Amino acid sequence: MTARIVVVGNEKGGTGKSTVAMHLVVALLRQGKSVGSLDLDARQATLSRYVENRRRRDPEGSNLPHPDHRAVPPSGDEARDAALFREHFDELRARHKVVVIDTPGSDLPLSRLGHSFADILVTPLNDSFVDLDLLAAIDGDGLKIMAPGRYSDMVWETKKARAQRGAMNGIDWFVLRNRLSTLDAINKRDMEKLLHRLARRIGFRMVNGLNERVIYRELFLQGLTLLDVGEGSGQKMTLSHVAARQELRQLLEALGLSS
Repeated sequence: MTARIVVVGNEKGGTGKSTVAMHLVVALLRQGKSVGSLDLDARQATLSRYVENRRRRDPEGSNLPHPDHRAVPPSGDEARDAALFREHFDELRARHKVVVIDTPGSDLPLSRLGHSFADILVTPLNDSFVDLDLLAAIDGDGLKIMAPGRYSDMVWETKKARAQRGAMNGIDWFVLRNRLSTLDAINKRDMEKLLHRLARRIGFRMVNGLNERVIYRELFLQGLTLLDVGEGSGQKMTLSHVAARQELRQLLEALGLSS
């Protein structure tokens, strides 16, 4: 079995990485795929807590599908952390069809190592020029792209590391405009224009992510995703849930993970 490796990464925190990772995990499980998940952001451990909340709600997995989840808590020993990552990673990709890796919101050796194994890299990005700065340096007067940002440089370096390791395929990189406001705004339109230009320059594809909704924060505490709502979850399906599910379906299609 050759597993597809999906890495959710961005050097900035607060972009919804763990929420996106968990929704991808559950969507794939509900497609009938075997899924492993690996939390490299184990100091904050949002994805691990999400999985724990889910198992607490349904310990036997009789109503809610669970991933085979692992975590790499930071030890301060780079070599030890890398070895533990490889141990978990090798086991997961040998057992499952897809492995989803959640990474820290900072540039750490462990994060770079995880990125270098990505077949698909998903980078959630808030609709903010503060977040965009990690992808590119922007001239504030003319909104011109001056140079790639720190995270773009890191992705380039991990692509080279992947090639040096002998990987035959490259990284399919998607920048996901996350937590979008439903209201039109000049800032929103400027972001879209810049991202389209940047996509051509540094080689990613831009996709729409998940709009800002309170429901995501509520579901986390229950270990639920949008795909669990209305199926004995105690959560009543609303029009907002229906719209959010459609966003998730479109995201899966864009990433090539819908079947």
